[in-house]
Amino acid sequence: MNSSVFTVHGPAGDLQAVLELPASAAQPLGTVVIAHPHPLFGGTMDNKVVRTLARAWLQCGWRAVRFNFRGVGASAGAHDEGRGEADDLLAVAGQAVAPGQALALAGFSFGACMAAQAIARLHPQRPIAAAVLVGLAAARFAAPPIPQDLQARTLIVHGERDDTAPLAAVMDWARPQLLPVTVVPGGGHFFHGQLPLLKALAERHVRGCA
Repeated sequence: MNSSVFTVHGPAGDLQAVLELPASAAQPLGTVVIAHPHPLFGGTMDNKVVRTLARAWLQCGWRAVRFNFRGVGASAGAHDEGRGEADDLLAVAGQAVAPGQALALAGFSFGACMAAQAIARLHPQRPIAAAVLVGLAAARFAAPPIPQDLQARTLIVHGERDDTAPLAAVMDWARPQLLPVTVVPGGGHFFHGQLPLLKALAERHVRGCA
């Protein structure tokens, strides 16, 4: 797979991003933008769950874009406690994905909440082909409900024993929406030893949304 570093002009300054292309010579099916976990707790675009999600989409023939939120790595600005980070994600989606190209969104932990915010704001403007939200930190950050017509194209994955983002909070978030949650038995927040399973779940979902 080919990869290249590029820059996105974000609302708080330039954002560092990486574009990966699928190994297949065929035309990519679209582009997924993946948001990383909390910047103040070591979250970057190189997080292993973020990379796992990227590999799942690449395997399905999609381009994958990972990026660093403001204040992380080579990205300008400072952490904004979840207020400006959704704007960062929207900037990446707007500049890295052409208007006529299929767009998907994904995120892990803090990044899953930012992806949910971006979905709510983008939904009225352009189609979202698929979404995968992993370890949604619903107890700590705002996560709007998923629009009803996107729910079948949204996969929620959570570890049964997640002590960082409690499963109960995610169920409280999902219950009013009647939104299914895929629970990984024994899984923790970072899915230690279960990343192949996470990748397989994401691949199955992405292929099902084609």
